[in-house]
Amino acid sequence: MNILITGADGFVGRNLKEFLKQERPGDTIFSYDIDSPPDSLSEYCKKADFVFHLAGVNRPKDDSEFITGNIGLTETALSYCKEGKKPPVLLSSSVQASLDNPYGKSKKAGEDAALAYEQETGSPAYVFRLPGIFGKWCRPDYNSVVATFCHNIANGLPIEVRDSAYELKLIYIDDVCRAFLDALCGRFEKDGDYCKAGPVYSITLGDLADTLRSFRMSRRDLHIPDMSDAFTRKLHSTYQSYLPDFSYSLSERTDERGSFTEFFRTADRGQTSVNVTKPGVTKGNHWHHTKTEKFFVVSGEGIVRFRKVGENDIKEYPVSCGDHKMIDIPPGYVHSIENTGAADLVTIMWANELFDPQKPDTFPDIVV
Repeated sequence: MNILITGADGFVGRNLKEFLKQERPGDTIFSYDIDSPPDSLSEYCKKADFVFHLAGVNRPKDDSEFITGNIGLTETALSYCKEGKKPPVLLSSSVQASLDNPYGKSKKAGEDAALAYEQETGSPAYVFRLPGIFGKWCRPDYNSVVATFCHNIANGLPIEVRDSAYELKLIYIDDVCRAFLDALCGRFEKDGDYCKAGPVYSITLGDLADTLRSFRMSRRDLHIPDMSDAFTRKLHSTYQSYLPDFSYSLSERTDERGSFTEFFRTADRGQTSVNVTKPGVTKGNHWHHTKTEKFFVVSGEGIVRFRKVGENDIKEYPVSCGDHKMIDIPPGYVHSIENTGAADLVTIMWANELFDPQKPDTFPDIVV
């Protein structure tokens, strides 16, 4: 299949191209954008079996550009399509098409042209009225507050929140691309003349700013956001795509026995750290009332020992990096880990609750 994407180098176009390459490797993709040779639009439209019309203008220097960029280009592309195979056309429109402003009027005119094309040719016109789209590769300081906030916060730059109570309607770029690919395959849901894409999320401008600031703070406080919430997960992925630097230092506690470095924590699923034990050293020798842990050795070798509080029997579990053995640390058991090898023993440790220095739930005792 020959697939044409207008606006192919823009935010949505770049993402859509990658989806098509991955999921439809046998198709030929024609990419048309503002820097393409003018004659190529006619050529591509006439050869196309399906057209994704994403090109448009939303931040012009003069309102007259809305007419040429949103109405004129759409009408021109559709006229070329009529001279070719009369392919189905998917139009990326905006919820602002229902508003009485120059941009909204130009988008509505583009919608009307696409629907008229459907009536005249009998080929489907899939018109998507989309809210604000967010995700990777969106240009900051252009037409997306999410992109601008992500870029500025990630780079330590100020942001301006004019009305913290203002509610945004947002849709994630991957969900848009998935809806577009579904339409390509004839799978779509309509509300009147318009195809539906979702989910659509709501968030106030103030909450958006606070959420993105918390992502930046996570490098210091090590808190991982609630990834069970799909919107938070998508916002976090978007924020990460604007990071200027991908590495950062953690706080390491060291002494003659080795080191301890926490690397993330969650509000509801505990914290995780890496523990280094020097050769011949035993760490632990304490127990917990409620706290549970898991140990996983990634380098070196040693022995994890247990003794139930008030009893004498000892359980021993040899561990090494080649075992891929997880050790559960239940409450009510004194436990220790000894490095029996010649090199450092490196252990990933997870605890089911965050450490509270006011209530550490850690009581010294000796296993052996």
